Amino acid sequence: MLINQIRFKLKKKKRIGRGGKRGNYSGRGMKGQKSRAGRKIRPAVRDIILRLPKLRGLGFKSLKEKPYIVNLVDIDRKFNENEVVNKESLVAKKILKIRKSETRPQIKILGNGDLTKKLIFSSELLFSKKAKEKIIKSGSLIQ
Repeated sequence: MLINQIRFKLKKKKRIGRGGKRGNYSGRGMKGQKSRAGRKIRPAVRDIILRLPKLRGLGFKSLKEKPYIVNLVDIDRKFNENEVVNKESLVAKKILKIRKSETRPQIKILGNGDLTKKLIFSSELLFSKKAKEKIIKSGSLIQ
């Protein structure tokens, strides 16, 4: 066997860039997502869609407005004997500050503290069980 009869495999050079006649990077620039094979860039519209609020469904908390809370302590401190306690009087005595955006706000009276005076409560107000008991116990009326 002679040296020119020896068969050996030539190791091929690594293929870089492929396509076109532009050398290593073939017009793709260097590195990054845009230079890779199979690149897919997410359209800008999809990002806008992701920013929109989700539709209502499972786990959606309702937009029902929570009632304003007033304690019996505040009412006892600000009101005099036999006065009427309603939405307008609570706002006038500066116990509540109702936002202008709310058309029909609900007000709930909680039983924190004691009532020492007889007052007349409006039936448009909401009452907790404890508050109702204390109001009746003090001799006040709910009309």
